[in-house]
Order: sequence, then structure tokens, then C-alpha cells
Amino acid sequence: MTPDPADLAQRLEACYAAAVHDVLRARGHDRCVLPAPIRALDPSRRLAGEVWTVSGHVDATLDPHDTLLQWTGLLSKAPSGKVVVCQPNTHAIALMGELSAETLHFRGVRGYVVDGGCRDTEFILGLGFPVWCSFTTPRDIVGRWVPDRFGEPVTIGDVTISTGDWLLADRDGVVVIPGAIAADVVAETEAVLQQENKVRTAILSGMDPRDAYLKFGKF
Repeated sequence: MTPDPADLAQRLEACYAAAVHDVLRARGHDRCVLPAPIRALDPSRRLAGEVWTVSGHVDATLDPHDTLLQWTGLLSKAPSGKVVVCQPNTHAIALMGELSAETLHFRGVRGYVVDGGCRDTEFILGLGFPVWCSFTTPRDIVGRWVPDRFGEPVTIGDVTISTGDWLLADRDGVVVIPGAIAADVVAETEAVLQQENKVRTAILSGMDPRDAYLKFGKF
């Protein structure tokens, strides 16, 4: 039976990125972690969900109206219940800001991950909309940038991400799960966490850590 996406997102959000990474690596999916500079605006937040991708490029020939028209079109297309992952192909400008974050939040988008910049940080923190980005800058997209592909694979660092993949982002970073194995990976990660709890309980009860590792096969 195909798991309910909302339930799977909730279960994944209860995990943590390091454990998901370990499960993926054991399955042979070592290229699953986004570059370290991509960090949460609010490190106390966690983000999990199914991915919808977008990419774009700098185009200085367009006037401000054209760029804003295309940007608001992007916001209109972003599906409710998904995590938007953006490869803007530039590190010169912000690809998320106050009105955009509020719009996505209102429309039910779970969060936003970008290999690029963000601005209006204080407002977004107050809103509580989860954003992971590479840097912050006051420079915006107006007259500078347009989206060019929606729902097609993008590459960030050495990770190729497709619409329908899943991700978990926390204080450690962002890990991407291939969509075809997402439900299995979540179930395996839950089992790993249960095993880690057994190791923790044994050590805190006085067992030698080496003995605990040998007994449970996990550390």
C-alpha cells in the first residue's frame, strides 16, 4: 500500500538527517547530502517532505515587470504540501524574500531549499516558514533573474534531485531520498533510531560502550 504523503512527511520529520544519511549510504546512495553552505535560517527548525524542483538563470535583458511576472508565476505553480527546491544558477542575488515566503506559506508549501541567497530574514524567521539557503543578501531578482524549468531534475553539489524525491533538513544539513525508496528508507531509519535507543539505554545503565556496540551492532 502506498503511504499517505502527509503521514510519511510527519514520520520523516521525526527522524534526523544523519540517521537518514546512514541508511542511504548503506543502500549505496552516498551522494545524498547537499553542500554544507546550505543551512537553515532558523537552526531550531526541521523540514521534511516531497520535493518539487525549479531552476532558473540570470537574464539582465528583461525589465523589472517581466522578471516579477515570471517570479509570481513560479509562486503560483508551487504545489501545496511539497518542498520547493531551487537551483538558481547564481550566487549573486536572493531567491527568497518576505512576500514570497508569506505567499508560499499561505498556499501550504512545506518549505524552501535553495542553492543561493535569501533576504528579509527577520520577517521570514517571524513567519516561521522553513528556509534553507547558502547565504543572505539584500539583492533581489528584479530585473536580474527568471525561472526556466519546473518539475525537472536539478543538480546541487553532487546531488541530482528530481520532483517526487523526498528530503529531510535539520541542523546538520539537507539529505535527499530518491522517491522510489522513500517509504522504505523512512521505515529503516525508524528501526535504526529504535536500535540506537537500546544502545543508549544500555550505556546509561552501565554497560561498556564497546560491549553495547557488539551486542546491538549499532553506534
